[in-house]
Amino acid sequence: MLGERRVRTAGHMPARTTGRTPARAAAGLTALLASAAAFLATPAAAQLVPPAGTPAAPAPAQQPGAPVGQTPPPLEVDVTGGISAPMPIAIPPMPTQAVVQTPAGPTDRLGRQLSEIVANDLRNSGLFNPLAGAATRAIAFPEVTAPAYDYWGGSGAQALVQGYIRANGDGTLTVGCYLYDVSARTELTRQGFVVPPSDWRRAAHKCADMVYTRLTGEGAYFDSRVVYVSETGPKANRIKRLAIMDQDGANSRFLTAGSSIVLTPRFAPNQQSIVYMSYVGRTPAIYVYELGSGRQRLVVQNVATTFAPRFSPDGRYILFSMAQAGNTDLYRVPAAGGTPQRLTNSPGIDTGGSYSPDGSRIVFESDRSGGQQIYVMNADGSNQQRISFGGGRYATPVWSPRGDLIAFTKIQGAFRIGIMSPNGSGEKLLTNSWQDEGPSWSPNGRVLMFFRQGRGNAGKADLWSVDLTGVNERRVPTPLDGSDPAWGPLRP
Repeated sequence: MLGERRVRTAGHMPARTTGRTPARAAAGLTALLASAAAFLATPAAAQLVPPAGTPAAPAPAQQPGAPVGQTPPPLEVDVTGGISAPMPIAIPPMPTQAVVQTPAGPTDRLGRQLSEIVANDLRNSGLFNPLAGAATRAIAFPEVTAPAYDYWGGSGAQALVQGYIRANGDGTLTVGCYLYDVSARTELTRQGFVVPPSDWRRAAHKCADMVYTRLTGEGAYFDSRVVYVSETGPKANRIKRLAIMDQDGANSRFLTAGSSIVLTPRFAPNQQSIVYMSYVGRTPAIYVYELGSGRQRLVVQNVATTFAPRFSPDGRYILFSMAQAGNTDLYRVPAAGGTPQRLTNSPGIDTGGSYSPDGSRIVFESDRSGGQQIYVMNADGSNQQRISFGGGRYATPVWSPRGDLIAFTKIQGAFRIGIMSPNGSGEKLLTNSWQDEGPSWSPNGRVLMFFRQGRGNAGKADLWSVDLTGVNERRVPTPLDGSDPAWGPLRP
């Protein structure tokens, strides 16, 4: 919360506390990168010392409007109340000390784009209202650590995000990010990132994550990716390809050529591979796609139809469904391949399995009672229990990464996205469209991504997201139609 006055070490989650500490002014950039979170694919590329010539530190600031010896009342971002009163926040363009041309573009243009991405991430959360461009003036480089509190207070902003970008001699970019409480005139937290030019957008997402976690007390989720099925062509003859993108829809690219239909892709916990179903040779089977090499391999050899795969939380197993002799049950197999182990053995169709975050339990759908319902069981298949008892049918259950909720598709006239507790209580529907299905959780368990199918043969399939309030719903842009999204963990 903004009422907490401690400057936290870069790269660490803010802890929820009820006490307050005295306000502190910024200590300058001297320690900005001392404990910066390195998030490159190659750790050796991360730098943990500040560059020379960075902005100077401001003197300790007064706190106008508050009695002597007291801090202003804390500003709070309510993650349960939706978008009824999003926090006004100022995010001016990030200045550069010297304009340098980089493979990603000139640093002055990158500074503007970085701020735009931070603003878009925070706006899309539904909890923040970034000031419009006309109310957000440009700042000079030294002002990064010496905010003009009087100006920003007059703009209506309650929080202020300032930063800078610098081109380094080794070809990397340094991005600094600061969060200020405008009313208390104090710095709340800071982080610094050293990235190759190709990863400049990640620095913006990391900055937005820093702000989001500090002001809400919730986990980060902006620096993450989504794997999905990109679709094109008429409904009767769709071309479906694996595609991957950033969570905001940027950097979308194809992973497969579209020669075979693909469905239900899911990330491995280490994000180095994707498991999915494909109709290679017209037979549904499970494959693993290696992101580094682009190689694909069949998971289970010489068996009947296999589908609906998902990795276990530790990455050791792949949970899937297999149809044999007119019955469909859940199985698991070592991720590297091997002999499948049968987990269910009931008449009907058991499918759509998803592990709890600790790997101890599995949620799945089954029609053993006469219609699709949600069941939970232990990871070894024991203690199978039905948890859904509302009207209609239930499909595609998936356990939240927080462990507190299960998302699902509710089929009752229309297809809608819903949530319930793992014991089946507290059912709540979050969407109200004609055909919404296939929910997938954000890394922090606060947002769901799903796909929405339009009516008729011309109806498009689009990706959408909705938060747990059901209030903040938005379309996620993709170059073509999109379905079957799977939201991956935070990137390392």
